[in-house]
Amino acid sequence: MPTTELNVLDQGFVRLVDAMGSDLSVVNAARVSFGKRKETFEEGDKKLIKYLATHEHTSPFRHAYVQFHVKAPIFVFRQWMKHQIGCSWNEISGRYVEFADDEYFVPATFRQQAKVNKQGSEGEIVEANRNPAMEAYLEACRGSVAQYKKMLELGVCREQARCVLPLGLYSEVYWTTSLQAVAHFIRLRSESHAQWEIQQYAQAVRALIEDRFAVSLAALLDADMG
Repeated sequence: MPTTELNVLDQGFVRLVDAMGSDLSVVNAARVSFGKRKETFEEGDKKLIKYLATHEHTSPFRHAYVQFHVKAPIFVFRQWMKHQIGCSWNEISGRYVEFADDEYFVPATFRQQAKVNKQGSEGEIVEANRNPAMEAYLEACRGSVAQYKKMLELGVCREQARCVLPLGLYSEVYWTTSLQAVAHFIRLRSESHAQWEIQQYAQAVRALIEDRFAVSLAALLDADMG
């Protein structure tokens, strides 16, 4: 059976919950213009899909959909949720649930600020600073969670107490998106200027759907990359 779930980072995952359509769905959505429909995908259909993607006839790609269950740090979702067109989001609510004590991302290493790319990073920080940086990071995360728990014990409502929690806290969402939109996400968030952590999620999303939409996904990514 095809893989439906991949672990990402230290505690995250991407799970393919549902999918509608295939490469053949894209072909039939395009061919309906001529009153035609096919029951099997053939070699010549690859050319049609490539033509559609290359010439930006993208509506047929929006007849295929995928749904994912994703667990990721909040700072990853801050970037991911900029992708709104063709997408639907539902997230776990800190107003309803109490967050766990250790549900925050702990990086394996710390990167230094890039000298050219103001928003990016490059390489690791110097070795002498690695342990102090990790100690500072863990102290901040543990302290935030401890204060969150204390506020709950003091009777503060969940919707206010959650305000002290760190951006590294893990959250969970259901993300439903068209094939065109997911291809756009994969292209933007897999490239080298994207933050490394979201790159890992983009690669997992691609791995979970590329067998089902092998021709269409490849065509859309090639077209996006020019």
